[in-house]
Amino acid sequence: MSHRPRTAEAIWQAADLPARRLAGVALNPTAGTDVLLGLLACDSAAVRMTLCRDRDLPEEVVNAVLTHPDHRTRSFFAANPHIDPAQRARLVDDAHWLVRARLAQGPGFSHGRSELPEHTVVRILTTYDREHLDTLYRQVPRSARWTFPSHPEPKVRAFACDWWSELTPRERSALLADPDEEVREHALRNGRDLDPEYVERVLPDRACHARTHLLMHGALSRRVVEQVLAAPVGREDLAMIAGNPSLPLDVLALLARDPDPQVRETVAGRPELTAEQRRALATDTDSAVRTRISVHPALTEEERAAIDYRVSSDETFGRFDIPARMYDPARSRHYALSGHPLLRRRAAHDPGLPPDLVARLSCDADPGVRVLLAQNHPQAPAELLLDSFLAYTGRERWSLTTRPNFPTEDLAGYAGAADPMVRRLALLSPQTPPGTVAQLSADPDPDVRADAARHPRLSPRRLVELLDDEELAHEAAANPALPPPVLDRLVAALDG
Repeated sequence: MSHRPRTAEAIWQAADLPARRLAGVALNPTAGTDVLLGLLACDSAAVRMTLCRDRDLPEEVVNAVLTHPDHRTRSFFAANPHIDPAQRARLVDDAHWLVRARLAQGPGFSHGRSELPEHTVVRILTTYDREHLDTLYRQVPRSARWTFPSHPEPKVRAFACDWWSELTPRERSALLADPDEEVREHALRNGRDLDPEYVERVLPDRACHARTHLLMHGALSRRVVEQVLAAPVGREDLAMIAGNPSLPLDVLALLARDPDPQVRETVAGRPELTAEQRRALATDTDSAVRTRISVHPALTEEERAAIDYRVSSDETFGRFDIPARMYDPARSRHYALSGHPLLRRRAAHDPGLPPDLVARLSCDADPGVRVLLAQNHPQAPAELLLDSFLAYTGRERWSLTTRPNFPTEDLAGYAGAADPMVRRLALLSPQTPPGTVAQLSADPDPDVRADAARHPRLSPRRLVELLDDEELAHEAAANPALPPPVLDRLVAALDG
């Protein structure tokens, strides 16, 4: 039986200083193909991991990686987010389970270059063990949505059942009557939540994930609803059924008057509410309920404005990575022109907003609107991006600097800021003076030091000093300003 693979963190922690230097060389853009091939052949797992996982590679090196005798090295490449997914797909029939597992797992949610070719996904579905398929959906191209439900391979049709809510009624019926037993079982398993008798039969009588799922998303029989009303397992049971689309309207009216504000807040999001119910919730004693009803689609702008809602800016405003085709342009325009900041925030999610609305929301009075626009629109203006970064201190703040128009000119003045993340701005600018970069290479903050060690205007002398620094040797060796003779000496260690 195969041993459990070492984690990437463990591999890096075990690397000595010479190996960390060579790992930096693996990322240095001045390193040629011959150097990269030499690094691929070295003994250090940390060097090969960095080379194969953390950068794009020339074709000759890719070919060498794919035929490398060490399966761990191939596995690093299998989840490389910087490489064309079609290159990773060449490992689909690799002899080692770890390589195949890493390919199926993919780079993760935070990387855009993750969709494998459709034929590769089919190959994985038809030849891999199911234990390796849990996160494959992240890498399935959107085109598969239209072809997989009727694909000639039963395992592919079975996989299509996992996005049951997106299937058409005709597709669902076909899968439920599929000639293959496995497909029928998957279809039944995914569709049974829509059967009230099944939900009633299997609903757990204790608080658990399965009960939560069924109360929120399953088809609820009248008997189940009455049981929850009469004897809820927990008070949250009522809030769960309050959002369920199958809830009878008379029960919805009852829950709209429930003493629990969490229940009323959930009810306030229901599209079926009558005008009378909306008016009652608009004057609710709880601000969260009033805020939820204030964005109800049936309200006019005048009715929204009359509600005493509360909008917080103390939350995370991040990337959504939802394609523009998934948004309705007319709805986004309607939201962008609304007087309600929460609706304008919804519009700001849309990466396909036209220039006039981008310009309008760039000057919005609500900081959430501005930051969401900066995070999600590819044409967010430079001034908005910088202003949003300086004003916003939430969890996804640094990702603003990766947006296409983020400015990199005239940022050296931020080197003296009290906030270390603002000091890092100075190191995004190629014009920052060498003395400032050198000063920041000794900054108290580790991220600032690392950015400085990578900066192309860091002096050669300081770069050479950092090659002996356990923490920064890796960053310094990756710096394209590293003098060629020094780089040659580091590479010469491969032959030592």
